[in-house]
Amino acid sequence: MTFKPSNINAKHSKKMVSAMLASLMALSAGAGAAGADTAPAAVTTAAQGAFSDVKSGYWAEKHIYKLASLDILVGDRGLFRPGDAVTKQEAVTIAIRFMNQKSNLPAGSSIKLPEGISTSEYAKSYVSLAFELGLLEEAEESKEILEKQIWGQQAASREWIAKLVIRAIGKEAEANAGGNANSSFADDSLITAANKPYVNLAAELEIAQGTTGNKFNPQGTVTRAEITAFFNRGSEYTDYEYDNQYKGYITERTDSKLTLYTGSEYVSFTVNPATAFYNSSSSSKIAPSDIKLYTQIVVSGSNSNAAYVESMSDTPQVEVIEGSFERLTGSKLWMFTGNTYHEFAFTDLTVFYDQNGQVIKPEDITAGSIVELQRETFTSAKNPVVVQVKSGMVNKSAEGTIQSIDSAASTVTVLNSTGTTDVLKVQEGTTVIRYHNEIVALTELKAGTVIKYSIKDSVTQSIEVTAGVERTVRGTLYELGSNLSTITYDRNGSLEVKLLAPDPQIVISGIDTPKLTDLLADKTSGDEVELTLNAEDQVTKIQVLNRQMEPLNMVTVVSYNSKTKLLTVLDSNQKPHVFTLNDATKVDYNSTKPTLSGIEPYLTDGRKVNLTTIGTRALSISIVYKYEGTVSEINTSSKIVKLIQSNGQTISIPYQSTPTVELYGKASASLSDVSIGDQVTAMLSSNQDNLSKLYVKSAAQFEVVSLNTSNYRAEVKKDGVTSSIYVDSLPITNDNGAVIKPSDLQKGMLINVSFDGSSPTAVSVVKQIWGEISSINGGVVTYKTTTGSNETINAGSKVKVVKNGTTSSSMSTLIEGDHVIVTKDADGTPVFQVLTPLSKTFWKYNAAANELQVKRASMTDNNYRFNLSPNVYIHEGDTTLSVQSLKDNDNIVVYLLNNVVIEISKQ
Repeated sequence: MTFKPSNINAKHSKKMVSAMLASLMALSAGAGAAGADTAPAAVTTAAQGAFSDVKSGYWAEKHIYKLASLDILVGDRGLFRPGDAVTKQEAVTIAIRFMNQKSNLPAGSSIKLPEGISTSEYAKSYVSLAFELGLLEEAEESKEILEKQIWGQQAASREWIAKLVIRAIGKEAEANAGGNANSSFADDSLITAANKPYVNLAAELEIAQGTTGNKFNPQGTVTRAEITAFFNRGSEYTDYEYDNQYKGYITERTDSKLTLYTGSEYVSFTVNPATAFYNSSSSSKIAPSDIKLYTQIVVSGSNSNAAYVESMSDTPQVEVIEGSFERLTGSKLWMFTGNTYHEFAFTDLTVFYDQNGQVIKPEDITAGSIVELQRETFTSAKNPVVVQVKSGMVNKSAEGTIQSIDSAASTVTVLNSTGTTDVLKVQEGTTVIRYHNEIVALTELKAGTVIKYSIKDSVTQSIEVTAGVERTVRGTLYELGSNLSTITYDRNGSLEVKLLAPDPQIVISGIDTPKLTDLLADKTSGDEVELTLNAEDQVTKIQVLNRQMEPLNMVTVVSYNSKTKLLTVLDSNQKPHVFTLNDATKVDYNSTKPTLSGIEPYLTDGRKVNLTTIGTRALSISIVYKYEGTVSEINTSSKIVKLIQSNGQTISIPYQSTPTVELYGKASASLSDVSIGDQVTAMLSSNQDNLSKLYVKSAAQFEVVSLNTSNYRAEVKKDGVTSSIYVDSLPITNDNGAVIKPSDLQKGMLINVSFDGSSPTAVSVVKQIWGEISSINGGVVTYKTTTGSNETINAGSKVKVVKNGTTSSSMSTLIEGDHVIVTKDADGTPVFQVLTPLSKTFWKYNAAANELQVKRASMTDNNYRFNLSPNVYIHEGDTTLSVQSLKDNDNIVVYLLNNVVIEISKQ
């Protein structure tokens, strides 16, 4: 049986030599499209790497990679240029290669072109053969000859391409039989009468599809991406064969290799990250692992490199036989099934599993085990591909490297020395795990560790670490060595001592740069820690997981001795306690740089403080000067404000005189401006018994106007008003949530600023997505992104549209075709900022100033210098460009937002 197209020949055994001619099939970089006018010196095919300008998820991605893998289309220096228009001569060269007729190209005097039909030198033989094969007709094309224009360099129209494809797949007679009846397209009247049969059939076969508004746009140009779709859809109606395409059943798949059986031979291909994997029923990429073994696939590529892999079926071609295993004889397996002994010859590709799914050797199966044998059905040999033990015993000893540990399932996955995988089931009370002659827990093993292991009756008996990697252990700190070179910890009731590596990392929550001396070692209440041990069993990291500390909130200071650092307090039950403070005690009071000496003057009789302690040692102390929470009640009669704190507790704070209120954006705020549900910080009076100030937490969105890097003062604008924010000491995150530096803020960015009252507390960069509005249906807006994908956002009833300097809350001001920046306001409201288009002529780009300069329309035109957004989108059609690729006198459309260039469209 053969799965190659019907007339497979000896070319395949020559390993696709003709694919070496691919480099002769590309258009020069200057022509802007591959495969038509000249043959450049260097090209990049899909087999050599993915096209950098074909983004993942692009609508024509599958079509492009499939045709490129067959050398029907090639790229130019790593680019495919999907948005470039296709000329007639380029379309003809594609059609000839699609029909696999390149070997029949005429040469020399055999090249004949009708009078008036002119092409580039490279395309002459292709066009000559196209007339000979009937792809082109002289009478039709003579009508297309235009004065002062080369026929071959004319842009190919959509109806012309439809006719070319229908003829290329051999369905011209079927098209003509259908006649030139009107189509269902809204612009049917614009389709040339002679071309209607071809357009109608192309639409019926779904080779050609309509555009927006159910229009065919018959005279519209065809891009390189579109022509791949025309021909790839047309390939479903042909049986053309190609020297670098194989069809068969996949018998092996690894991260770097796949093998398929073609019906006459096994062929192996190298797989790399650029290999494109697809399913025949979908246009979306799939993962290599989505292709099941022993299913039908098609592979295209050159020099044994898989460029394109397509799954044709998800059903493995195997049959299952179950029976009792009896014995092995060489590479033959004997089973008793029914009432008969059967012999099965297995190969190196046959995989054996025990009843737990672990890979084993054939000789590990014991006689009498019930096994399930799967054998392929697509060769006459019907070789076994999987032998699975259903019940029985497996015994083995081996060495290997740990790949992963699943603590929940109590399993260890090991790549053993034979290259197969074992999954070791760790059984408590049976399996012994040793490391450096110590009994260790399963959780202390790490991937990459080399081990010896033994299995008896399918149960793991022992795991012994022979070459360790970094691992972790947990315990309670018992003692730090006198010279801080060792550490003693209690591990499950046993004391263990470890050497410390030089400068071990110490991690303690709440301490920025902790030291060894910050650790709490105690015979009864030391820190619970996780120790990281290197291969030499030295401690490289100590992370405190838990401290047995006791919180004491709202205790009252009785006295404090600044010399002895002894603090005496009374708890809520009037019970006295004495604690020692030291430089390691974390202190907090109303100061940006709190210190122990700074808090001491506040530790006076009657002062309320919060403490965390261990034994008689104070780990932290804070002066109670504020509360944070959500406002649940404001009672102006009884003069009480109630807050719900983060721990769920409610606290009532009285006030005597009306507290001062700070609220961003409100110059003279009062209690009436505070609402139930507001997040606030309540500041207490000096005697801690009354509310003094309320800082309302809020957020606002700004546009960055400028940044002074000498003092990190950011000039920001909101609603046309400019103000300043010092950002040097604020936490700042980018639009992905990662922490960034103040210097990373740039002009034109949108930022959300969190406020505590009028004071900024944090800055986050707002995600800005470029889009072109494609449809508006009620509150649902669909827009195309820079990658070519369509995204939707349900704006609902709450929306902002900023257009021509005016802000509206109505979707009616947004129309299809608007180029927008999609963001969200500080409160989550969707915002569509419509970009203002200006048609200009490019002059130059000043990289130092990140400034675009265009040519003036007149001497009085001063609108010719523009700053570029950090994420400016520059493109020609769907092809992304760099600003450096723009040339003097290029016609461009710049799209502006607040006079900053967000988008440049090359015309």
